[in-house]
Amino acid sequence: MSVVLVDYGSSWREHRRFALMTLRNFGLGKHSMEDRIHEEIKYLVSTLKDSVGKTMSPRVMFHNAASNIICQVLFARRFEYDDALIKQIVQCFTENSKLAVGPWAMLYDLFPIIRNLPLPFQKAFENFETYGTIAIGFINEHKKTRVPGEPRDFIDCYLDELEKRGNDGSSFSEEQLIMYSLDLHGAGTDTTSNTLLTAFLYLMTFPHIQDRCQQEIDQVLEGKYRASFEDRSKMPYTQAVIHEVQRVANTVPLSVFHRTTTDTELMGYSIPKGTMIIENLTSVLSEEGQWKFPHEFNPENFLDDKGEFVKPEAFMPFSAGPRMCLGEGLARMELFLIMVTLLHKFKFIWPEDAGEPDFTPVYGITMTPKPYDMKVQLRMPQ
Repeated sequence: MSVVLVDYGSSWREHRRFALMTLRNFGLGKHSMEDRIHEEIKYLVSTLKDSVGKTMSPRVMFHNAASNIICQVLFARRFEYDDALIKQIVQCFTENSKLAVGPWAMLYDLFPIIRNLPLPFQKAFENFETYGTIAIGFINEHKKTRVPGEPRDFIDCYLDELEKRGNDGSSFSEEQLIMYSLDLHGAGTDTTSNTLLTAFLYLMTFPHIQDRCQQEIDQVLEGKYRASFEDRSKMPYTQAVIHEVQRVANTVPLSVFHRTTTDTELMGYSIPKGTMIIENLTSVLSEEGQWKFPHEFNPENFLDDKGEFVKPEAFMPFSAGPRMCLGEGLARMELFLIMVTLLHKFKFIWPEDAGEPDFTPVYGITMTPKPYDMKVQLRMPQ
């Protein structure tokens, strides 16, 4: 079973604690993680420079960039954007995201008798096996090359932990390592890339917002070699835009399912212990009374009367409670550094012959914008 969706208990707590500790050790929230992200941004910039004056689709580029950043943490390696293996991994996740909430998944749940028939839902299991085979390959490679006590990445840390624990009856195992690497890679790729796709769709649709971000970025980065995550405190408007993108993107509308650990009373309703709870983050992120402009894209939702950045309590795209997204820190750093760097170097334009932008999302485990193209121009900071 997926580690992310496993019941709240000792196995979940052990793996959650281990993941948080390991991510911190590999630079979460530190300059070393910034360096990793900036290394990947170089490839984004190179790809966009090659597309200047042309029309291009950013989908694969953003998916591969987000995938490479988490791959460096998990496997200590990155892939070229045209690498067959990374294409295969991204395709598996993209297909399964759609299949998981489609009609065939519903039929699979409702009618167990059809589960062994050669119907489209079998593709999800094929994709799962494909990724599992890839993960096993990475693990076996690490077993041959690792130096115990000198971990290069998440897999090395996990293998060290397995060696240390031995047969202590804990939930740590190679099978769990495969599942956890799948979970972390999927969560670290889909959400960030889909948020970036949403960001540039809106920034092209509202060029005055893009212009204002660029003015602020130019002012703060004047004379600097590159953006730092610490610069966010000097960029209230850009911060507001990034958060508004996350609010409108609503990338994981049902979050991760929870379960009550005790009998609970809530607003007059009795919820027995063990009840599965599915949060509706859409209702929170667009709730009347919580936002100045709940049903439109407007950075003023995150600015006070003085133009300073504020974050309302209703902003919870990473969910809440013990199962809150453990990669929040990485995602926030990625979104800020990628968006600021790209807006500093390029202007993004909606193609004249592309028709009107369509903001209707494509539904899956995560929500993503419909495919679109963009035009890219180099800009000289003012």
